[in-house]
Order: sequence, then structure tokens, then C-alpha cells
Amino acid sequence: MRKKIVILTATRAEYGLLRPIILGLSECREFHVKVVVTGAHLSPEFGLTYKEIENDGIEIERKIEILLSSDTPVSISKSMGLAMISFSEYFEESKPDALLVLGDRYETLAVCCSAMNARIPILHLYGGETTEGAVDEAIRHAITKMSYLHFTSTEVYRKRVIQLGESPDRVFAVGSIGIENVLKMCLLDKGELEKSLSFALDVPYAVVTFHPVTLEKGQTEIQFHEILRALDRHKEMKYIFTKANADTSGRMINRMIDEYVAENPNAAAFESLGTLRYLSTLKYAAMVIGNSSSGLLEVPSFKIPTVNIGDRQKGRLQAESVIDCQPTEEDVCRAMALAVSEEFQKGLSNATNPYGDGNTSRKIVEILKENLLNKEINLKKKFYDISFGAR
Repeated sequence: MRKKIVILTATRAEYGLLRPIILGLSECREFHVKVVVTGAHLSPEFGLTYKEIENDGIEIERKIEILLSSDTPVSISKSMGLAMISFSEYFEESKPDALLVLGDRYETLAVCCSAMNARIPILHLYGGETTEGAVDEAIRHAITKMSYLHFTSTEVYRKRVIQLGESPDRVFAVGSIGIENVLKMCLLDKGELEKSLSFALDVPYAVVTFHPVTLEKGQTEIQFHEILRALDRHKEMKYIFTKANADTSGRMINRMIDEYVAENPNAAAFESLGTLRYLSTLKYAAMVIGNSSSGLLEVPSFKIPTVNIGDRQKGRLQAESVIDCQPTEEDVCRAMALAVSEEFQKGLSNATNPYGDGNTSRKIVEILKENLLNKEINLKKKFYDISFGAR
């Protein structure tokens, strides 16, 4: 019998990474793939990005509304509660053989709790990573402990999942799907991109994405104001903003972006570019500025600098093309100057991306075939102890 796999997506970035896996599994007669959409995908404020999924010809089995029109800690907790209620009902009706999730968002944690209670095996992409500045760190590790099969982006992260007590025979280092998209998607040429963006790319430009640092209470507005002041000191460049996600204080950042763009004709903002336009925008950029994971995962494959601001991505492996800086006007300016310096530019061609070879989705599909079709699933997981040797 075909195995029914539910694939969850709640955000634009997450879907862009899941897309090759959805397509790969859909081509296998052994699997019956059900895509379920929730969270920011269904919000007009965040661009109704579920339409990007439909435009790709992927059928959405269910749209489950959970997002409240607020991003306070209380509203996020309420959204998580609504997700648990709604998805527990969905799982009872659908009875999937497995749930595949990616990442570390609060919606994903809530859905995994419902799946765990329903005794549904969870297949988790990208455990073992560290992001010390965000609550995502704790969420990611919690999902790891609820999950049955684990797919990590590097061997370092595979070892960390094992360190969390997961058996090595259920943990697989497969690389980053972001690199696969970079290497295999047919990207837009510069003229097509300008037309699609309705924004002239006639001078060097930076792609700017800044998300709230959720473990630094009350700092979001202060930090983003400093970043905008740094950008103001480089009027010779243009800026393409991709807006923040639905985390606490995300709406504050998006309001500040709108105000900045209204006053600066050298800037444009987008709720969502979609995977094709986003990667095409990176291809011709002079640099990427902000604190998105994309700056560490995908951007190094384009051989352009990443100005990585603050602690949101602290702890992740990073390429030589990444420049870390503090969220202050002066330090962001310092990092931008270094990014365009002749010496730094010379080193970009030799920068290597530590996140894989671009064949991630194929590896995941083959591992799922072997483990879901040919092996017995035993949810009574034994904690795997590591020998630390003599102290």
C-alpha cells in the first residue's frame, strides 16, 4: 500500500526549501503526498503566499488558519494553541503514515505536538543547528526529540542530533536544499528580473532581510533603526527589502521598511519574492545584509558577501564570504565597506559553501523509501547515550 505523507508548510522560505522534496516524493508511486498549508501563507498581510504553491502546480490538500492579527507573545501562544486544536482534528480525519516538517518555527512545534499525540512518525529536516539569538533554537531541539527520522544539513549537525539522544541509524546528513535550488533552478536574467520587480537595477544593490531577534526583548526597533541609518550612509546603492516573518515584532520591522521605502526612491520592498525571484535577485546583488539564514545557507553559493548582523544566526556554520557585525550603525557600515573592498572581493571566488553538493532532495527521497517502506517503524525510541570517556 502507498504511504501517505503529510508535508507541512507555514512560510514562504520554508516552502521554497520543501518544494524539491514535494516534487520528488510526488513522482514516487510508493507515496501519496498531501501538502497542508497554514500560518503566514494564508495571511494577506504576508502576501497570501499559498498562491505561489498553487502557481507551481502543487495541489494543496488543506488550508488551516491559525494566525492571529498580532505578533505579541500572547498572540503567538494562542496561535500555537489553535494549531494544536486544528491539526489534531485534521490528523484524526486524515490518518497519515508520516508527517514531514522543516525547521524551527512555533507553528511547526505545535503541529508536531499534535502529531506526536496521534502516534504519527515525524520526519524532521534540519535539526542540530544552532541559532543562539532566537527562540527557534529551543523549538528546533524540541522537534528533534519528537521526531523519528532526522535529515541534517551537515555532518556536524548530524552529530549534534545524536548528542541529543537520537540513534545514529535514524540520522542522515543530506546537505541543504537551498543549495540545490541555487544550482538547479533556471534563474531570471537581469532584464526579466527588473521587469518582474518593477525596479531598475542600474546600480549596485543589496538584498536586505532582517527578522526579530526573539531572545533580545525590546531591541528590535532599536536595532533596525541602526541598520537603516547605516543604509542611509550609502545612497550610491539600491536596496531590495524582503519583509520580516510573523515572529514577535515582525510587524514593527515591516512598518519601518514601508516608511523607509516611501522616503527613499532607491529602495523597494516585497512581502514575498518567491523562490525564483528571490534567488534571481541574489544572483545580481552586490551583497546581502541582515540576519536571515539564507545569508549563510544559499548566498555563499553565489560568491557574494553576506553582512550577517547580530546574534540571530550565531552558532551556525558559515562560509568565508560571511562578515559578522553588531547591530549598530557604525559596525554595519564597517562590514559593508569590507564587503566591497578589493581584498575581500578577491577571496570570494575561493569561498566554499559548507552545506552540501546540491543533491539533497534525491537523497531524502531514497532514505524515505528505505526507512518507511522496508523497515518497521518503532516509536518506542531508545535514548542513545554517548560515551564521553574519562573526565
